[in-house]
Amino acid sequence: MHLLIVEDEEKLAKALKKGLETKGYAVDWLADGEKARNRILLYRNEYDLIILDLMLPGGMDGAAITENVRKEGVTTPIVILTARNETEHKIDLLNKGADDYIVKPFSFEELLARMNSVLRRPTVAQPMVLKVGPLEMDTATRVVRQGGNEVPLTLKEFALLECFMREPNKVLSREHLFDHVWDFNSLSWSNVLDVHMKNLRKKLEYETETNERSTERLFETVRGVGYRLAGEVQE
Repeated sequence: MHLLIVEDEEKLAKALKKGLETKGYAVDWLADGEKARNRILLYRNEYDLIILDLMLPGGMDGAAITENVRKEGVTTPIVILTARNETEHKIDLLNKGADDYIVKPFSFEELLARMNSVLRRPTVAQPMVLKVGPLEMDTATRVVRQGGNEVPLTLKEFALLECFMREPNKVLSREHLFDHVWDFNSLSWSNVLDVHMKNLRKKLEYETETNERSTERLFETVRGVGYRLAGEVQE
């Protein structure tokens, strides 16, 4: 998943970015409020979640940014970082369009828990455990099983597979996958996606017991467009 951190405190921002990247997220960081608003409006479909500090330089604070982008139709989940703990203040943030807030100082584990809670609340609610065909993904524990057997995946492989399992049987373009799995510093014109897809296929398109290639391929390559994960969605 692709996240945007908007935080002017460099030490905190770098710590959050590093921690989230170790969890498999692609993370961009901005410190200026006005630049953040413009980035959110311009790339509204590329971020899965925004972590937004309340107090920011650049003429716009976190509450103003949230209210502004919501009026512009941006639906990306927003978690506000705030030092204020008053009930009225929290209500105001939620009324302006924030999905959640967390009061400083906070633990990294609490932030992750709140992020996971918000990310489970898209337009159409999705479960914590995703099931497509023989695949089962627990998004909380970050464990993937195929036919009941755990499949070890790298962080990027997990992020790629999560994109497919959240939108099964839909062709996902290369651009869509880059936008949600890699940050803005990645080279989208390189073959990095092809390499990761090849490795993901190799791990998933073998029968787990016989170690022989499955006769039914999970992934379909749509030439010139992208890839599709085929499979029956299980409740």
